[in-house]
Amino acid sequence: MPQKPSFVFPGQGSQSVGMLSALSEAYPVVRQTFEEASDALGIDLWRMSQQGPDTELNRTENTQPAMLAAGIATWRVWDGQGGATALTSAGHSLGEYTALVAADALSFADAVTVVSRRGRFMQEAVPEGRGGMAAILGLSDLEVAAVCHDAEQGSVVEPVNYNSPGQVVIAGEAEAVRRAVDEAKAKGAKRAILLPVSVPSHCSLMEPAALQLASVLADTEMRVPSSPVLHNVSVESAASTSDMKEMLVHQLHRPVRWVETVQKMADEGTQQVIELGPGKVLTGLNKRIDKRIKGLAVFDPASLEAALEAVNA
Repeated sequence: MPQKPSFVFPGQGSQSVGMLSALSEAYPVVRQTFEEASDALGIDLWRMSQQGPDTELNRTENTQPAMLAAGIATWRVWDGQGGATALTSAGHSLGEYTALVAADALSFADAVTVVSRRGRFMQEAVPEGRGGMAAILGLSDLEVAAVCHDAEQGSVVEPVNYNSPGQVVIAGEAEAVRRAVDEAKAKGAKRAILLPVSVPSHCSLMEPAALQLASVLADTEMRVPSSPVLHNVSVESAASTSDMKEMLVHQLHRPVRWVETVQKMADEGTQQVIELGPGKVLTGLNKRIDKRIKGLAVFDPASLEAALEAVNA
């Protein structure tokens, strides 16, 4: 009997105008899923995801429900085609909500509303232009932490996404992030690149947003997931719904420990990791994290067929 795969779900940054168009032509459930999300919010997420403009799709409060819908739509296609259930799951940042919906811990309608508000809280916490993020490539985690320490100068700049060995994303106040980019280049980073985002996710500047999110989650019904979901903050599956909510609140202002998450999946016996949603960013990261696992991305009919064949072999 084939071993179950683990699932991963992408977050903000994997969106693009036209995403999942080919999959939607073959599987009507894709558009139906976007329509459910649109009905919950009163905006046409499918039109936005297919026609843009980029500026609208890339607004944090729109990107988050659009990416949630895209991940769940892809998971529903997988499930509808008889794809295997998950050994364990995880999502990168926003993708953690997608993983929880797929594991029946959170209803899709509730998740859509929560992530839309989450995006709005994040943008309100740091006015546009005041915060920034950058990717640092070619330095160790400790070297990136030292770069941030040297660049702080009374401001906030912190490592926030441990994406793969030698790839760490930093976030904080815009000027401090720019200083850290210069410092990283001086310390020998292969690349240090400012990212085109308006919200400094996962750093301590997001603590006001986390307080607002805690209030929303307190009134949101959650259940223990049907299969384990590893949280970004703890790299563990929460033991209770209150723990889940606490992890989601902390996630807003603490780092995404993606390297450890993928390593834990491999340590616990995962041999195949299926990325469900637009693009294949996580699949690329995962290959650099742990050679024990085979990564497969599902985002169109051809990739779906390939993944189903590989998992059922």
